[in-house]
Amino acid sequence: QISGAMTSVEASDTALLLRAGSLAAPMEIVEERTIGPSLGAENIAKGFNSVIWGFAVIVLFMCVYYALFGMFSSIALGFNLLLLVSLLSMLQATLTLRGIAAMALGLGLAIDSNVLINERVREELRRGSSPQVAINTGYDQAWGTILDSNITSLIAGLALLIFGSGPVRGFAVVHCLGIVTSMFSSVFFSRGLVNLWYGRKKKLKTVSIGTVWRPDDKTPAVKAD
Repeated sequence: QISGAMTSVEASDTALLLRAGSLAAPMEIVEERTIGPSLGAENIAKGFNSVIWGFAVIVLFMCVYYALFGMFSSIALGFNLLLLVSLLSMLQATLTLRGIAAMALGLGLAIDSNVLINERVREELRRGSSPQVAINTGYDQAWGTILDSNITSLIAGLALLIFGSGPVRGFAVVHCLGIVTSMFSSVFFSRGLVNLWYGRKKKLKTVSIGTVWRPDDKTPAVKAD
């Protein structure tokens, strides 16, 4: 029953609107939640904790597996995270859950570059190259692969930025910035740290990059000093 001071046409239109919102099929409520203002703060705190714990686990693994080179990679990763937050602050971007998720993903993408560099250095040491030659060759040969992989990831991020909307674009912005900062920190910044530590030594005999095994026997070719 529709009551009120309205004409028959207005009453018909009101009835039509009410019928348009009805459901043809029955609805079964599976879960019901009451969302308050504290939920956003809790999710942000959990997001930050996930990034911190992820960073700590990565640092622990790199230091154990790659020794001193792993420490250099960890410092470069921390610089990458600091640089990313600084860029977001300069752009006055709001850090949302999607942005935190992109930062956590960026940590994994950034450390991949250092793993590739360290393995290339190990490969050169297996071939019998001197430590200085192995370091230079490892960084030079890994750069092309790192560039290709990051460009493809950047293309995917730009596609999300162009064709996405709302939360998707927020994720894409942090993702693209994280790729740029990771390329700088993983290659140039970490190489500067390695050269600063080992470049001052005129006759470098060993490098601390974990245990390097030769493919032809079980004898370690280079041990962590």
